[in-house]
Amino acid sequence: MVLKAVSPVSSEYPVSKADVAGAVSGPFAAFYCPNDYSPNESVGYLMRRIICLVGHTVERELEPTGLTNAQWVPLLKLQMGLASTVAELARECDLDAGSMTRLLDRLEAKGLVVRNRSVDDRRVVNLGLTDAGRVAAKEIPVALCGIQNQLLAGFSGDEWETLKDYLRRMLETAQRIQSSANGEAPAIATPSVPTSQSSTPHAFTNRTGSHKNV
Repeated sequence: MVLKAVSPVSSEYPVSKADVAGAVSGPFAAFYCPNDYSPNESVGYLMRRIICLVGHTVERELEPTGLTNAQWVPLLKLQMGLASTVAELARECDLDAGSMTRLLDRLEAKGLVVRNRSVDDRRVVNLGLTDAGRVAAKEIPVALCGIQNQLLAGFSGDEWETLKDYLRRMLETAQRIQSSANGEAPAIATPSVPTSQSSTPHAFTNRTGSHKNV
């Protein structure tokens, strides 16, 4: 499906309604033009630069724990109870089975994670943190919160909330587009969690294991 920008005030669909259904309702924005495209003005490029710089900082802060930038995300997700099996953790980290297995091999070698095959279904491998893994995992939110608070220096509380709202809107749109491209039902974005209920930052990963979320 090729997406073409149209005027924000236009009611014309750049592709068929069948293609757009379940992805993005209404016309696409027309903020960017190939003729004068500049990476420095690109929202995607700016987000990627921020994520890369933050990723390096996180790895430096977590160096005393022995965790690399590819290892702290699955450890945090296990600590948060977001996954309890290899398959669940792979989905949470957006990794394929092979990459997830290699990552768990390293975490297990460091004595941070244990794997046990289910007695009910031998195809299922359950995961758990060791005592050392739980200690290491507790340091991750401390580092993430400190780094993000530094990054947001000068922002007001209202600006912080507005920034998160904008990012969530982009994420929801991206999820719908991805679901439509995969021929799936429209993705349901995770509901926004009030600040008072959200105390642990999430981690950003991609299929290569490089972490893009904090």
